[in-house]
Amino acid sequence: MRKENQIKESLGYEIFKVVNTVLMLIICFVTLYPFLYLVAQSFSSEQAIMSGKVGLIPVDFNLETYISVLKKGDFLRSYKNTLIYSVIGTFLSLLFSCCLAYPLSKKEVVGSKVILKLIIFTMYFGGGLIPNYVLMQRLHLINKVAGFIIPSLLSTYYIILMKSFFSECPHELEEAGELDGLSPIGIFAKIVFPLSMPIIATMILFNAVGYWNNWYNAFLYLDKREQWPVAYYLRTIINGASTSADPGEVSAEKMQIAANIKSCSMVLMALPIICIYPFVQKYYVQGMMLGGVKE
Repeated sequence: MRKENQIKESLGYEIFKVVNTVLMLIICFVTLYPFLYLVAQSFSSEQAIMSGKVGLIPVDFNLETYISVLKKGDFLRSYKNTLIYSVIGTFLSLLFSCCLAYPLSKKEVVGSKVILKLIIFTMYFGGGLIPNYVLMQRLHLINKVAGFIIPSLLSTYYIILMKSFFSECPHELEEAGELDGLSPIGIFAKIVFPLSMPIIATMILFNAVGYWNNWYNAFLYLDKREQWPVAYYLRTIINGASTSADPGEVSAEKMQIAANIKSCSMVLMALPIICIYPFVQKYYVQGMMLGGVKE
């Protein structure tokens, strides 16, 4: 009987592994299909796209759309702007989030619960678009780099996530650092911060993606074309290609761009994040699990 049970359990486990593998492959395919389809479209001709011949493999391979977009003088400048905004914004967001979340994780800090409730309050109630714009205008942040970065500097969700993670850090190590004469800043910099790499890497990824894809702040606060991030710049190109004036006056090159420029733009936007993600993905799941809210 025992041998039969062992055989049945072994057989059931093998079936489970096969089914699990098949399901994972299906999920991976469903997840990757839209992006692979966009890549195939971006390298295909306008005629192939319009006739519906493009699948996962480019048809009538060409680079005309990429060349047309990359040749535009503003594109590389916008790409550079986005890189600068993303690096500065991510660094400042991480700095201020840590400075706020770490004290809130300490029960001995007077008023920490009240401050946390006030922060959570901002998740449900905001000033609105017009008051925010008037505030930015009175602070003289219109057409300034700070006007793009500051509105997205802090996120309530990220602060709560980091606060929960810091609360789980071993207090014994902090007490040992205090006995060694470290200040609160020294304890955070030399003990807590190195132990918090999973949540730090997760926040870097979140903030970098947020700033990289952010076009709305530029739409509201940046009127000068030379300050535009690449997301807003590509949005204007897409809108220009989609809303051309007289179809009879549109050139063949314009028709080519109008057919697959959206796919090309999405690929160009996603490429840097795809390149960065493999270096931080090992921390991502760990940071999200350890930083889960526990109240």
